[in-house]
Amino acid sequence: MSLLQVDRLVVEFPGRHGTLRALDGISFEIAPGEILGVVGESGAGKSLTGASIIGLLEPPGRIASGQILLEGQRIDNLPYEQMRHIRGRKIGAIFQDPLTSLNPLYSVGRQLVETIQAHLPVSNAEARRRAIGLLEDTGIPAAAERVDHFPHQFSGGMRQRVVIALALAAEPKLIVADEPTTALDVSIQAQIIQLLKKICKDRGAAVMLITHDMGVIAETCDRVAVLYAGRVAEIGPVHEVINQPAHPYTLGLMAAIPDISVDRERLHQIDGAMPRLNAIPAGCAYNPRCPRTFDRCTRERPELLTAGATSAACWLHDAHAGAQA
Repeated sequence: MSLLQVDRLVVEFPGRHGTLRALDGISFEIAPGEILGVVGESGAGKSLTGASIIGLLEPPGRIASGQILLEGQRIDNLPYEQMRHIRGRKIGAIFQDPLTSLNPLYSVGRQLVETIQAHLPVSNAEARRRAIGLLEDTGIPAAAERVDHFPHQFSGGMRQRVVIALALAAEPKLIVADEPTTALDVSIQAQIIQLLKKICKDRGAAVMLITHDMGVIAETCDRVAVLYAGRVAEIGPVHEVINQPAHPYTLGLMAAIPDISVDRERLHQIDGAMPRLNAIPAGCAYNPRCPRTFDRCTRERPELLTAGATSAACWLHDAHAGAQA
């Protein structure tokens, strides 16, 4: 059974010149212990999807339709206080910049203890013991001494480990990690990735990993969802999506990654840019940039269709499209 189900999620931003649809019918599931990567260009809707799940959608953004289910319970329509309890207790969040997630005026131990006691009925001594244990689990050396240090006394990579410890403090079932390695150098990135994988394995937690880095996806995830213009373009097992992409957009993304085994002067690029929210074309949103577009692509929006081991929102995989293509 799925731990998290996102079903036809629509997020809109009302404005003076009409309503902009930022997420347009996104659906996916995550099983316990699974890492799902969510990838796409800037503006594809990755972070917005994560914010919707953890209940931190910035006004005037609102969920217009669809639903989000956690362990079978609908969470997208809960009152603020109820959602606040679920956020932390059942859903942990890891953000891109650890400095924005940590209070500079409190020691990391105090922040961990307060988070633990906000969600679990434990004494001060037990909460502190757990805090030190979390710092040890996330690879902070000399955790018993460092628990009383302040955020500015930690390096960027160590701060991100503290943020991961905070996200794990109440033993959540789901962790939403939004670009958790972007601000870190490559060697530290690898350590954080290994840490996320270990958390999944040891604790059985599911992770939604939001990133624009296909290398991180390939190294970390079980499955991947490729977003384009607020829609899921393709979703499936990582190995299949990377090695046999079924959607022309995914194919373009993969071709743009440098291959050290091939000697070429220029990298492949996808011509054009992602459409603005007020100018998303009819039919398939990718059709103005797609090298394989045909008449139906400009008229009808494709749903996710079976495409070998993955699912792709592309008419090329419709059994009746072959004659028209």
